[in-house]
Amino acid sequence: MVRTELLEQIYTIVAQIPPGRVTTYGRVAKMTEGATARMVGSAMRHLPDGHGLPWHRVIAADRKVADHGGAARQRDKLRAEGVLFDANGRVDATRLWP
Repeated sequence: MVRTELLEQIYTIVAQIPPGRVTTYGRVAKMTEGATARMVGSAMRHLPDGHGLPWHRVIAADRKVADHGGAARQRDKLRAEGVLFDANGRVDATRLWP
């Protein structure tokens, strides 16, 4: 599991992603003091119930929703915020934050 101080950094960054925008696991990792993209993914997978973080705004480096059990829900949440997907399932690069 990810160290507590890295989790706090990851959660602080994810909390700042505005509605209608996305970022990647790797971008979040680069904003921390030592997390990796996999650690960010693990942190998103293990969020406690009722957390309130916009986990759905974190996507894979290829600008697609990662293949996981909540992928359909993640796409639905993003669409509800106005995020569109191209024919290949990619989010437009203009939606990347920061």
